[in-house]
Amino acid sequence: MDTERRTVIQALTAATLTLAVPLGTADAAPGASRVVASGTEEKLVLEVTTGNQVVVRLPRVEVGQGITTAVAMLIAEELDARLTDVVIPLADASSTFPNQYTGGSASVRSLYDPARQLAALARARLVTAAARRWRVPARSLRTHDTKVTAPDGRSATFGALTEAAARIRTPDVPATPKPARLHTVVGRPAARIDARDLVTGKARYTGDLTVAGAKPTVVARPPTILGKALTVDDSAARALPGVLAVVRTAGGVAVVAETFHHAFQARDALRITWAPGPLGTLSDDAIRRRLRAAVPALRPASTGSVQVGGEFAFAFVSHAPMEVLTAIADVRADRAELWFSTQTPGDARETIAAAVGVRASAVRIHVVRGGGSFGRRLTNEAAVEAALISKAARRPVKLMWSRADDLRHGRMRPASQHRVRASLAGGRVVAFAHGVAEVGGGEGVALRQGQGQGAVGVAAEPSPSDQGLYNFGAVSGDWGTVGLSVPVGAWRSVSSGTVRTAEEIVVDEIAAKLGKDPVAFRRATLRSRTAVAVLGKVADAGRWGRPMPPGTAQGVAVHEEYGSCVACLVEIDATDRGAPRVLRVVMAADVGTAVNPLGLRAQLMGTAIDGISTVLRAGLHIERGAVREGSFADFRYARQRHSPLRFEAHIMPSLRSPGGAGELGVPAAAGAVANAYARATGTRPRSFPIDF
Repeated sequence: MDTERRTVIQALTAATLTLAVPLGTADAAPGASRVVASGTEEKLVLEVTTGNQVVVRLPRVEVGQGITTAVAMLIAEELDARLTDVVIPLADASSTFPNQYTGGSASVRSLYDPARQLAALARARLVTAAARRWRVPARSLRTHDTKVTAPDGRSATFGALTEAAARIRTPDVPATPKPARLHTVVGRPAARIDARDLVTGKARYTGDLTVAGAKPTVVARPPTILGKALTVDDSAARALPGVLAVVRTAGGVAVVAETFHHAFQARDALRITWAPGPLGTLSDDAIRRRLRAAVPALRPASTGSVQVGGEFAFAFVSHAPMEVLTAIADVRADRAELWFSTQTPGDARETIAAAVGVRASAVRIHVVRGGGSFGRRLTNEAAVEAALISKAARRPVKLMWSRADDLRHGRMRPASQHRVRASLAGGRVVAFAHGVAEVGGGEGVALRQGQGQGAVGVAAEPSPSDQGLYNFGAVSGDWGTVGLSVPVGAWRSVSSGTVRTAEEIVVDEIAAKLGKDPVAFRRATLRSRTAVAVLGKVADAGRWGRPMPPGTAQGVAVHEEYGSCVACLVEIDATDRGAPRVLRVVMAADVGTAVNPLGLRAQLMGTAIDGISTVLRAGLHIERGAVREGSFADFRYARQRHSPLRFEAHIMPSLRSPGGAGELGVPAAAGAVANAYARATGTRPRSFPIDF
């Protein structure tokens, strides 16, 4: 817990108690809060309403990760409010600061101190308001259940005190967050605050919204990536009932209609001649050859050492969030208003303004909850496209990308090639080298080095290997890029999901070469006590080394990132190598203070499914410039029948501030699945997914 800082909190002019705290502000004075009149920083805004609700406008997006519940718990803890009285609406894109970024497993980390300090100041003002009303010492009052209570039994709800609290500038009690040892909400498992809305259908996504005049819209897209329409005959489509407009776009031909049924019918009636995209006839094999050639050369091996390692190939992978991309846009001559789910509303605002030719200040973006993201909603192609269609059609539109649209034309995790080499001498690792090449490029995606199709470059990047995880002597590495016109993007855990997977496979092979048990070897070489602790936890809970039937095995892996650490143990049945089944997953994580252990468990469970999917089953094929997969029928992400029969998550106790958790588990889960499969089959998997 960090109280040795001064938080600059803004009192907003309002009839009720309304406070705003800039995120990321830290000054030197211990424990003090001061009120400022204005500011342009990103803010978290809290209001206590007369209806006894605590409303916190969140400058982040909820995409299923549970951030609204975590923030509600932080506020309820410091205010002594009932969790059911805390409401967390998503803030619109701000006109005063450029970004409201949700990503990098940073949301809880960035909000933890500001949210607590904001609520602590609100509580101090409410207590002061009650003390002055009752003419009693403020220190004699206590708060609980969204109310203030006096020693004589008198009580007042926060809602009854909010107007008086709004007029207080200097509270009579300290506005200091509680020490972690006194927490009664934070750190205890809590159901999601939106759980009932989710299961009853009350939760509203973009597709559920009704905006006046916004008509269903779909787009006919080319068969190849970034292909273009040469000729369009829309006569048959326009003749169909319910069709309102047909509009050519950069990505294809849009149809605006009275219903999505009419729109899809008309889309399929369009007669379009397509020019192939810039990939031409390029397919997976040719892309893989370019990636192999682009892997940077490793440093010379240590003299007299024995080498362990290999090359590893990872396919393109779609984000495939369950809710398809949807955006509502109403673009006029001098302004634009949009509704959609985005992790980067500030960037979206600037991009849309430039695309439709209006001032950024004239673009209003309503951030809507999303049905999954995994990095997909970091970019805003659907919203920009909807805005352009609305402008061309001169009417509001509700654009929906189909599943095939996103799989074949949306962002994807870049394909990559890894060359890993460990040098062994004297019974230990004396050097560890890792070279990586990945596909970079596509519209709006900067390459590390080199531009244009086929460009290959090596950039000065930090070593792919995490130099702090293992005591592996001289660690080195570099990145190369193959520039292709493919829309790649950040996918959950970004590069760590492939980098760590390859390295953890090699760690197992090093242990085998040295004749050591994989867990014992890791325990002896991990640098961090935290990493040793989480590894020990999964080994004990998962009964590492227990006898297993032929064709089955255990595997482990460790990962450290975002100020957090995780280990994963997997048990797999690979007696049928064509249909391996993960039977059990045991994970242990140290993320500092786990605000909501139940939410953290859900995050870890999701990362386990990601690891199972990307190692065993799920990838995208490129065939002659086009993505082959078009639905979940052929993009084979893990389903219920592929999920582990048993899942355990062990949350390590900690009083330190939170680290990141949303992406943390993917690399460890993927590495553990790969290692379990290798041990069960006696093979050395090098290409992923294995069944591709």
